[in-house]
Amino acid sequence: MKTFESAAKFPNSGMAVLCLGLAVIVSACADDQLADSVQEEEQTDPGELCSFPTSALTDGGVGKDGIPALTNPALVSPELVIKYLAEDNRVIGILVNGEAIAVPHNILWWHEIVNFDFPSQDVAITYCPLTGSSIGFDRSVVGGAEFGVSGLLFQNNLTMYDRNTEESLWPQMLLEGGCGPAKGQPLETVPVFEMTWAGWKDLYPNTKVIAAETGYNRNYTEFGYPYGDYEVEDNPRLLFDQPINRRRPPKERLLGIPGTDGGIAFPFNELDKTPVTVVEETSDGKDVVVFWSRFHRGAAAFRPALGDLNLSFRVENGIFVDEQTGSTWQLDGLAIDGPLVGERLEPISEAYVAFWFAWAAFSPPTRVWTAG
Repeated sequence: MKTFESAAKFPNSGMAVLCLGLAVIVSACADDQLADSVQEEEQTDPGELCSFPTSALTDGGVGKDGIPALTNPALVSPELVIKYLAEDNRVIGILVNGEAIAVPHNILWWHEIVNFDFPSQDVAITYCPLTGSSIGFDRSVVGGAEFGVSGLLFQNNLTMYDRNTEESLWPQMLLEGGCGPAKGQPLETVPVFEMTWAGWKDLYPNTKVIAAETGYNRNYTEFGYPYGDYEVEDNPRLLFDQPINRRRPPKERLLGIPGTDGGIAFPFNELDKTPVTVVEETSDGKDVVVFWSRFHRGAAAFRPALGDLNLSFRVENGIFVDEQTGSTWQLDGLAIDGPLVGERLEPISEAYVAFWFAWAAFSPPTRVWTAG
């Protein structure tokens, strides 16, 4: 039986770094099946085990699965979650074959990962409360990995492991395997939309949402947030110290689009200078349009091309309108009226919401969009 030892159990030595990089994941190499490969690893420069210095990994103090990921939790109608979910609580919304599903932060404060086995696709919806990062991953392209919480952190960010093999570490915001055999293997993202519960219900009144009966005794209500004042925008406190870029408030939320040039960040405070905002930009040389809604407290990024049309947008009476056809659009890129009704803009799946300090750490040369 493979086990995952906490990094704190290994002394600070070359072997400790080796085990932290890979062999720690398999109980100090106790599995006979892996003995030969681990012996080879012992002759390898420990720095080669990960795509980053293994000293950047820290022990979060909870151990493997101390924060238990969920797999295929029960989904219920909105009226059945009123006791634990407030209107202004944040959720991660996904669309699966036209069906809307909400994964609340209230659930993810305690579980961080929800694995779904949908008939069409295996996905993982992930949220790291320490970095404020909401990202959806396609598990199908990495062998159907069932992700769990390793208990390790990379730059304060959730570091996942595959429960099926336990051989690799996957820092969430790295968007690829970080240590072990999967080092450098990209994780394909799926589009998600982070906003308030009231905002998601406004778009999808018939959405399904995770039930409070998860099998764990946790306080999922808005009063159950376990990190005190951690999310306060100007609070510089982190679980583990790291340099903080001071260009923006440390815990300000933003929508970030990764790119080879460091990507581009759209801070919520800048977007919110008007109640409804459209931004037309470029990222990695490609056109981008970003929608923002104060009511939904959410932003979403899309490719503006639709068939032969290259759409441009304006805000008219608080509604997103394209210049080419006069069709109106909602926050998640669905045309709800006009000649293009029923059409959808292509979401930029790799775009995600995070705290500023974390985004700046993972994308240090980032551009920052500012209003005006």
